[in-house]
Amino acid sequence: MANLKTLCVGNLVFMLVFVLISAFVFADASSEQTKTVEFNVKPGGVVHTFTEGIGEYECTFTYASQGGTNEQWLMSVGLSDDDRLFSCSVWRPQGKSYLFFTQFKAELKGTKIEYANAYSQTAATGQSDVPLKPEEFTIGDTTVTHNDGKFKAQLSKLTAIGRTRHVEL
Repeated sequence: MANLKTLCVGNLVFMLVFVLISAFVFADASSEQTKTVEFNVKPGGVVHTFTEGIGEYECTFTYASQGGTNEQWLMSVGLSDDDRLFSCSVWRPQGKSYLFFTQFKAELKGTKIEYANAYSQTAATGQSDVPLKPEEFTIGDTTVTHNDGKFKAQLSKLTAIGRTRHVEL
């Protein structure tokens, strides 16, 4: 019964992620509530950080990768109309990264994570999202991070949704 409840909650959250990401793709969302920016993911084994935010909420993606050359990635951040949810998605639009990630971490500032997932491949060119195995990463209160020794170095997308500390007056 608990697994069915978890599955239903997971499906509901997935739909929420889909709606929030759709808001980024379609221009009918307020530019003050959503933002998508491009950045380079650089190999070389050095730790890099990229941060984007809306208002008091921020998403920071920290990583180190090896192999290949720079890849163009996107980061989308969004705040729900009622300011209760903040979302962050980081992904390679081409679907699969050719870099080998030695580490990754996404941190949401000003929220508590309610849902997160990481993928080795994203839906592109007719392919489906391929999620990482649950043992490859850990979801904390404010972070999503790789698990040393379990993470298989493949990352193409990371999504996190956090509940803000928004208080109604």
